[in-house]
Amino acid sequence: MRRGGPSVLGVVLAGGEGKRLMPLTADRAKPAVTFGGTYRLVDFVLSNLVNGDILRICVLTQYKSHSLDRHVTTTWRMSNLLGNYVTPVPAQQRLGPHWYLGSADAILQSLNLVYDEQPEYVAVFGADHVYRMDPRQMLAQHIESGAGVTVAGIRVPRTESSAFGVITPGSDGQTVERFLEKPTAPPGLADDPDSVFASMGNYIFTTKALIEALRRDAEEESSVHDMGGSILPQLTDRGEAALYDFSANHVPGETTRDQGYWRDVGTLDAYYEAHMDLIAERPAFNLYNRDWPIYTHSYQLSPARFNAGGIASESIISAGCLVRGQVTRSVLSPGVVVDPGAVVQGSVLHDNVHIGRGAVVRGAVLDKNVDVPPGATIGVNPERDAELYTVSRGGVIALGKGQLVT
Repeated sequence: MRRGGPSVLGVVLAGGEGKRLMPLTADRAKPAVTFGGTYRLVDFVLSNLVNGDILRICVLTQYKSHSLDRHVTTTWRMSNLLGNYVTPVPAQQRLGPHWYLGSADAILQSLNLVYDEQPEYVAVFGADHVYRMDPRQMLAQHIESGAGVTVAGIRVPRTESSAFGVITPGSDGQTVERFLEKPTAPPGLADDPDSVFASMGNYIFTTKALIEALRRDAEEESSVHDMGGSILPQLTDRGEAALYDFSANHVPGETTRDQGYWRDVGTLDAYYEAHMDLIAERPAFNLYNRDWPIYTHSYQLSPARFNAGGIASESIISAGCLVRGQVTRSVLSPGVVVDPGAVVQGSVLHDNVHIGRGAVVRGAVLDKNVDVPPGATIGVNPERDAELYTVSRGGVIALGKGQLVT
């Protein structure tokens, strides 16, 4: 935080394997997956923390972390003069010859970072969600409540509760009465029986409470050593957990449409749908809010170009793209080439994808360096696509980095 305010260390949990996002995570950690053309998923949490004046941040990595480490170190350079930093911290086996056993164990093995900084509070945030949030507002409530931990929650339909950690608030609306990890039939909220509070995976701890909870958890042999599955239930049972309602959070420049937007893009279908949220005339999530920007690496590329009758509508076209075919309702990352006669509809194309002359791509996510030959089709023949490529439950076709197209 700024000088004179409470001292806060940011800890970003970025070791997720992301199996449900395969093949996009075959060669990289989930937080390093491209989103919205030019961003990485990790950029959203880092932008929220930095915009909220949390300027000393450790990014805990583990799974296939090279591209994530490189992105953080080359993009997120803070002022050394002021002692601010964003740094990737790989698993180091500080407590024995084993890797992280869970998100709580990841922080336990990295407590040297907390001891070095000696912050009053520790903000532990997940690295793979798409949203805007001012963490200062959550911190203010945490300090006022005197809780050991405050967890951010968002209302979701009760029918979706099995995908989340579910928070049951007490009668005051703030104390956490119960925390259930991915329950099938939790009780609904008192004011809305068809909804529940889902944990967003964002926590603010009083430092002493965090250290003590981690040590108790480490001694519990049956624990899964997870923040949501272990630490939050423990502090809930001790009466030390509080709920922060994300709907009360406001950031500068927000619109009535994107206020309160949060998406867990942990599946191909959710990842695809979040991209479709970006391209509407009134987008559900507005990438163009200059008052609360999402920061990322700026490519040194020429502007996008449209030649030979090329056209794009309801789409995001990044720098360095060359469009000579037809693109509709799609997101194109830097360096994408669409040749004459090619058709791209409702698709997400990562860096340097090449769509050959006369090819057709519909409802697909193509990772970087995929070359679609002239005349080839993706999203036209469902049976053939299912034999050759990954197809999600919702019908999204996904190709991994450099995957051959026949």
